[in-house]
Amino acid sequence: MVTINGYADKLRVEPGQKIKFMINCENHEKYQAEIVQLIHGDINPEGPGLKIKPIDTNIKKEYKGRRQKIHSGSYVHVPDDPLFRDIHSFSLQAMIWPTTPDKGVQGLLTKWNDETKAGYGLFIDKGGCLALWIGDGSGKVEKISTGKKLVERCWFFVGASFDTSTGTVTVFQKPIVETFNGRFSLRYSLEKMTAHRTEVIKLKPETENEAPFIIAGYLESKTSRKDIVKGIYNGKIDRPRLADRSLTQQEMEQCIEAPFDDLVAAWDFADNIGRNGIEEPSKIIDKSKNKLHGTTSNLPARAMTGYNWTGDEHNFIHAPDQYGAIHFHDDDLTDAQWEVDFEFDIPDNFKSGVYAAHVKAGADEDYVPFFVRPKKGTATAKIAFLIPTASYLAYANTKFHDGPLTQLMTARAPIIEQHDMYLMEHWEYGHSTYETHSDGSGTCYSSPLRPILNMRPKVKTNLSPSLWQFNADLHLVDWLTEMGYDFDVITDHDLHEEGVDLLEPYNVVLTGSHPEYYSKNMLDGIEEYQHLGGRFMYLGANGFYWIIQYSPEKPEIIEVRKKHAVNTWKAEAGELHLSFSGEYGGIWRHRGRAPQKLTGVGFVAQGFDVSSYYRRNPDSFDPRVSWIFEGVGADELIGNFGLVGGGAAGLEIDAYDLSLGTPPETMLLASSEGHTNTYNPVTEEMFSPGPGLGGAENPRVRADMTYFPTPNGGAVFSTGSIAFLGSLSYNNYDNNVSRIVGNVLNKFMLDEPLSWETEGSYQVVSSKHGI
Repeated sequence: MVTINGYADKLRVEPGQKIKFMINCENHEKYQAEIVQLIHGDINPEGPGLKIKPIDTNIKKEYKGRRQKIHSGSYVHVPDDPLFRDIHSFSLQAMIWPTTPDKGVQGLLTKWNDETKAGYGLFIDKGGCLALWIGDGSGKVEKISTGKKLVERCWFFVGASFDTSTGTVTVFQKPIVETFNGRFSLRYSLEKMTAHRTEVIKLKPETENEAPFIIAGYLESKTSRKDIVKGIYNGKIDRPRLADRSLTQQEMEQCIEAPFDDLVAAWDFADNIGRNGIEEPSKIIDKSKNKLHGTTSNLPARAMTGYNWTGDEHNFIHAPDQYGAIHFHDDDLTDAQWEVDFEFDIPDNFKSGVYAAHVKAGADEDYVPFFVRPKKGTATAKIAFLIPTASYLAYANTKFHDGPLTQLMTARAPIIEQHDMYLMEHWEYGHSTYETHSDGSGTCYSSPLRPILNMRPKVKTNLSPSLWQFNADLHLVDWLTEMGYDFDVITDHDLHEEGVDLLEPYNVVLTGSHPEYYSKNMLDGIEEYQHLGGRFMYLGANGFYWIIQYSPEKPEIIEVRKKHAVNTWKAEAGELHLSFSGEYGGIWRHRGRAPQKLTGVGFVAQGFDVSSYYRRNPDSFDPRVSWIFEGVGADELIGNFGLVGGGAAGLEIDAYDLSLGTPPETMLLASSEGHTNTYNPVTEEMFSPGPGLGGAENPRVRADMTYFPTPNGGAVFSTGSIAFLGSLSYNNYDNNVSRIVGNVLNKFMLDEPLSWETEGSYQVVSSKHGI
């Protein structure tokens, strides 16, 4: 049982800064905490074992344990205002696209306090029908329902009105069926989905309550720190309106595109769409004179097609009026909002590296990782390890054992770890970008402001035969440490913000095993670094693949939209562009920036049973690159050993491809062979499915090791395999994988530029190093 876990307020920090830790400790009165350095997190008995170094700091002490809850689910919060309290007669209306109308009570537009049963609101009731609730604050509630179930993924114009002078209540729903905007295009079933109900009640709403106005939920209770909202709605809402008088349905229809001047509120979810996307995704604009603006909680999906989407324009910034919808989910989470338990001031002399707050309660423990980079604008070593924090977020809290076809993908039954079981019971911890929400729509945002239980030492994954992402990258940290190299740690987030300026001080930059998720700024930074003469070692595979963007408000949060490639969900029609920037989503290959252009190799195939090995190609004997293989025999199999699937070439693999941009100077040093038929080409590599595509029959299914020179004395070395780093420690680090990486790294560390001599080997030339 997991009884203690936590997270930090930031992933990366530098000397002189402060980092805060939030800890959830259940069933224990106290826990211990200390700062540790993470070196090797793989507990495989065939490897060097766990290497975690305690650091003597002032936070090493005992702390009081407490339970901290997560309230997931997205909604819009509009603070209480006298204008809301002055309402006696009213009208509520919106366009809605429900995705789980049968899941139970869901708030749509509510000024409702569930503790006192006071206020009013438009709801989906427990029967899946539209309903107006009115409560007088004494416990008496009237619930007037249309009595007709809403249909999922179909747009409805919904509304309700109350006339306090007569007690007349009207509730209606009207399906809006067009060719492109929803589940149906034929209008044969409209009558079955249409409803209009009017009745007279004696109850009057108690509007003098402290509840905020909530869109997509309703207030459960108020605490000293925050409002607790429940009844979170799943689906889209477009053009919500509030009037302080009873409007007819015809009048409400007029308010859809041309709101009356005297409306209390006319929220416009498309109002802050600009040329560069939605610059303030949490901000909700009220276009009425009252300016009752709101804020989103837990970042619902923005840039969603509205009820009036015509299918003619697929980029929301070009037709913002057709993207006036927000998609809410009851399991969205971008900030757990826990209280701080302890803080750590990073000393000025703190060494760059991978660290964690180690918290322990009884027999249970957790590690909360963070990365210490050098102070901005400085470097303390010639080597930089570029930590793929964006990819860590993309895989945060993955639940692949629960995904479709997982056993077919891995050719084995998935092994369930303790953290897997915990996450299956605690969906409030949020999803990775590989999961779908409870309503089946894809998860496009991911945040570090929550416990990420698979981003820990000791953790195994059921997707890989052993490790994946963070813990797999510690194989490189361990190797660098054991081999005596000084290196700095920098992150994707730093690269996005600083670009080439972050990389320029370093002679060589190394990647981890799987730098998959990349923004344009990040790609530009690496490309510019290569042009300046920087040396780049790509030690993984399936890198530089998905297009991402960082939140303009909270830069720790990433966004991805998936379609037309290897994925576990597909964006709805018209929703492939990133809300944070307006740029086309998907994979970089479809934007003209295939990974081969940057590293010489790109994603070609995947398989998750066993890993294989490399065999040297003729290019490896060329005098210009033969130094890479010093100490390696001509017929020696490279990496037929390792901690990840038993070999250096496996899981996801990259290949050389001149047609996709592999530079013509590239030397094809070695290629893998002997893959099983579990390995198959990725979607974008296939024109048509058919027999003979598996690794045992298809020569295209291979990992390629490559090398090519770059301007100003630089070069790029790539290995094309996620499993590669898992072979470094074999035989006490004395093996051909370790030797090859060492040969390249030692050469790339040189202060002088490297020359590409056509008649001979690399030579040091006299010109200044270009970085």
